[in-house]
Amino acid sequence: MLLAGDIGGTKTSLAVYEIEHSLGSPFTQVTYPSAQYESLEALVATFLAETGLPIEQAVFGVAGPVLGGRATITNLPWDISAEHLSRHFGFTTVHLLNDLEAIAVAIPVLADEDLMLLHAGSAVCDGNIAVIAPGTGLGEAFLTREGAFYQAHPSEGGHSDFAPATPLQAELWNYLSAGSEHVSFERVCSGLGMPNLYRFLRDTGRGSEPEWLTRQLAQVSDPTPIIVNAALDRNRPSSLCIETLKLFASILGGEAGNLALTVMATGGVYVAGGIPPRILPFLTDGIFEQAFCRKGRLSSLVEPIPVYAVLNRHVALLGAAQFGLQQLA
Repeated sequence: MLLAGDIGGTKTSLAVYEIEHSLGSPFTQVTYPSAQYESLEALVATFLAETGLPIEQAVFGVAGPVLGGRATITNLPWDISAEHLSRHFGFTTVHLLNDLEAIAVAIPVLADEDLMLLHAGSAVCDGNIAVIAPGTGLGEAFLTREGAFYQAHPSEGGHSDFAPATPLQAELWNYLSAGSEHVSFERVCSGLGMPNLYRFLRDTGRGSEPEWLTRQLAQVSDPTPIIVNAALDRNRPSSLCIETLKLFASILGGEAGNLALTVMATGGVYVAGGIPPRILPFLTDGIFEQAFCRKGRLSSLVEPIPVYAVLNRHVALLGAAQFGLQQLA
């Protein structure tokens, strides 16, 4: 049996697939809060004790860079070693992938119902594919056609310098740079970054914070779900939270267009991660699309590229499993 994992800063999902079968529904699947475990070994040990399944091989997609079979989680104090995991649990092989590389591996095998069109276009057959994923952090990856198959490549582009594209975004950069030596796209386009947008708009007088919202925000350590819910609340929407998500959509669209140019993603751009499926009304009202296409002299190159939102919540897990099965083929 093959153990596949999606290791994130907020949660970790583990699933078991039968090696003899093609990729389909997992034999079992469990999600754990990552921060409650001191290491991946501790979490996997819990999973194995609960399931009692005889695992032979494992593939983990991790939210951080992978170098030489080792990985650190960008937003979690874990040090992960493929060799140590293999030795500790007696697995024959262990592979570590960047989580965005795992998502990229899954893109070619996603079903139509896993996707929503955000920007219509015409994909070039065998063209490069870009993947951008705002979740706890901001991940990026891309795929190139190698013979009969696509090859996924990891990236840490989410930590590149935030480049403001509008006067409002320029003010945002000035606001954030006053308290940080480096303002990356992850600081403004992720679950960690969304509260920065909210505080900027609030502190610069672009909206008032009602008392009920102040109370809710004071009770949580992660403001992002509160901000999203308040923006989407039909009965009591917060104008400040609405403006926050509009700014978020504009920044995401701009960086998706940047990535499309960087890797010449004529095969399409896929927007994955935990946030996009939750804020689809703000990704389909034109703000995202306009920012994606606004590339000056090269707008004509970007405009024909189709953009899709990935709706499958377990796409990284699916990609880790797909990678593992490919290694066994």
